[in-house]
Amino acid sequence: MKPTKYVVAVSGGVDSVVLLDMLRQVENLHLVVAHFDHGIRTDSSEDATFVEELAAYYGLPFESKRVTLGAQASEETARRHRYEFLKSVAAKHDAKIVTAHHSDDVIETIAINHVRGTGWRGLAVLDSEIIRPLLSMDKQTIKQYAERHGLRWREDSTNASDDYLRNRLRRKTASLSDDEKRQLLALHAQQRYLKNEIDNEVSQLVDSVSDLSGEGNTYYSRYFFTHAHAKPALAVLRHITKGLLTRPQLDRALLAVKTAQHRSQYHAGKGVEFHFTPRHFSVELIK
Repeated sequence: MKPTKYVVAVSGGVDSVVLLDMLRQVENLHLVVAHFDHGIRTDSSEDATFVEELAAYYGLPFESKRVTLGAQASEETARRHRYEFLKSVAAKHDAKIVTAHHSDDVIETIAINHVRGTGWRGLAVLDSEIIRPLLSMDKQTIKQYAERHGLRWREDSTNASDDYLRNRLRRKTASLSDDEKRQLLALHAQQRYLKNEIDNEVSQLVDSVSDLSGEGNTYYSRYFFTHAHAKPALAVLRHITKGLLTRPQLDRALLAVKTAQHRSQYHAGKGVEFHFTPRHFSVELIK
């Protein structure tokens, strides 16, 4: 049987070190260790060296990249750069991405999205094609595994900084009872299921309001968006724009769809551009 290929995101912290140790014990897996250095901390190069040595210890190929985002870089900026790197490595090796997110990460991310007002989708977090084998484990269990197997790891000094929203919320979510955490995780599972159901319905609705032109462009009916209730209209618009726009940007884009003049254009942000005819519009994603 052909080995399954995985790009394992390893920061050097205890979570990803445990993930790598678990995966290397599974037969018939082809693993590539990938490390991204954000250049946020002055000692981050030491993490890269540690992970490279860890990959060599396991006899695994190693891929890395360093950028200098600086200490003021936001969590979102760091995340975007990291996943761009991981996706490029996965494409190079024709592999799937594996990360070490665990159950406490799920709860923290739900809390972050709640604070940011992301709506119901904020409960369906970490739902993508990325593989996350540790979602059923909590941080304590992961640390116990590392200690039991004598693993070494690096501690990220920024984890103690109040400059990051995740760190501030982590202190609050850590005080939740086990029962409260179980309820949140059950809600998360239910919300992911509902999200998939909603996305399937929206995809069918998109097909019903779209028309492929002879030039290969897809046009969408402005009539539908003008007369539909705001929630389904925004859900369809979000699907069309590949989820790139924030809720306020979607609201403004919907208004443009309803009111824009023939042959006009609307720049919605994030490289999303709308082009209008009297009855239809098309969307161009500019890189």
